[in-house]
Amino acid sequence: MMDMTPLWLTLLYIALALWIGIRARRGHAMTALEQWGVAGRSMNAMMLYLLIGAGSVSAYTFMGAPGWAFSRGVAVFYVVIYLSYLAVVAWYFGPRVWTLGARFGHVTQASAIRDRFESMALGALASLVMAIGTLAYAVLQTMGAAYILSVMSGGMIPIWAGVLMVLGVMGSYLYISGQRAIGMTNAFQGGLMLFVAWLVGLWAVHDFTGGWTGAPLFERLAAERPEFMTLPGASGNMSFAFWTTSIIVSMLSFLPPVWTQWMSARSRETIRRSATWLPTYYVVILPMVVVGFIGIFTLPELSRADTVALEMAMQTMPAWVAGLLGAGTLAAAMSSCEPFVHSVALSITRDVIQPALRLEDAFTARLARWMLLPVLALVAVLAISEPGNLVMILLVGLGFAAQVLPAFIGMFFWFGATRSGVMAGLLAGFAVTFALTVIWPNPLGVHAGFWGLLLNLPLFVAVSRRTRLASEETLQRFYEVARQP
Repeated sequence: MMDMTPLWLTLLYIALALWIGIRARRGHAMTALEQWGVAGRSMNAMMLYLLIGAGSVSAYTFMGAPGWAFSRGVAVFYVVIYLSYLAVVAWYFGPRVWTLGARFGHVTQASAIRDRFESMALGALASLVMAIGTLAYAVLQTMGAAYILSVMSGGMIPIWAGVLMVLGVMGSYLYISGQRAIGMTNAFQGGLMLFVAWLVGLWAVHDFTGGWTGAPLFERLAAERPEFMTLPGASGNMSFAFWTTSIIVSMLSFLPPVWTQWMSARSRETIRRSATWLPTYYVVILPMVVVGFIGIFTLPELSRADTVALEMAMQTMPAWVAGLLGAGTLAAAMSSCEPFVHSVALSITRDVIQPALRLEDAFTARLARWMLLPVLALVAVLAISEPGNLVMILLVGLGFAAQVLPAFIGMFFWFGATRSGVMAGLLAGFAVTFALTVIWPNPLGVHAGFWGLLLNLPLFVAVSRRTRLASEETLQRFYEVARQP
């Protein structure tokens, strides 16, 4: 008879997350968009540290990272470059974004773009393009969460039921508490992930080597499977060019939830402090990468790489450890899915529907909460269809999101950028990325989003040099913020 301990521990986590998320709104009315959207700009440094940290590592920590280590080897360490860069970006851009929001009332990324380029159409277009990358991330996390429930229940909870359960719980506390729910649940989830990752990683290392270090594992890899120790990896289906351009595209994708997290801070100094601490959280990924490498030897016949950590736990570890891994993986998935679903509902309402229909702010605040329903429904449909490898889904989404890069260049670096230039570059880059994702995937082994940027950026500069600038007053406002230390 199957031990139900892993399932009960995983379900207990879901119940705790629901309770924490609902209680997060205590003492705060969610009738204002700023309160529901960015928690009234009130989060302290520790809350922001866990919010950004837990939100950025996601199901990748427990599924994608060990899966890539298992199937591709050291190619997985692209994440070291990417996450290190995220901390630098948060330290440099976060305080400037917070200042823009506090001074000019922005609650979304697209609101800032609309303000800088004096264009409701560009703000709406940026919101819609970013929604593609954002929803891809949400679908990825939901698939991971549903798979966890299926494994922990021994298949009794099918994928479709897991998708509906996870999205139903998240939708409930997001509707009630908004960004405050994300902050409180991520604080809990972040601590749980850090504990579980190191517990499982050390347990697996001790089982495999008899000690507490990974040196014997990597010595064996170098001797018996050296292909896992060289770039671009062991699978043979990813070129060095794709590995490199995927990193570049990931680094140039300023996804809306991160922007919203920065605007939720109490002050500029709060963001700087939490960004300085941020690299200390990212060690959560290292033990799970080691688990993936161990799986190369212990689970050689495994067909689905993303499940290597779960399969190892279910086969070789006590039920309570497997249950904690299930809860930790679910926490990783939900902690990332929450802000992405929330940001899409917030931005589509604030930046597309409100200006198009000229809605009052009070009605927009209520509509943003109800917009969660269609967003969650779309995520559910896509997740239930299970569209493929978790990491690849994310990379496709980031390729589209990266096409909004010219707007950020014009906001912080080059004040000769114009609305027409950004629009031309974004549309051309989006078209190229779409064609080279759907029709001719990643030609020459180069990421489709990188090809999009190769057309996007020169066109952006050329058109900007020949079209009208924003007003002097707007340029001066943004220039003052961009030049702040």
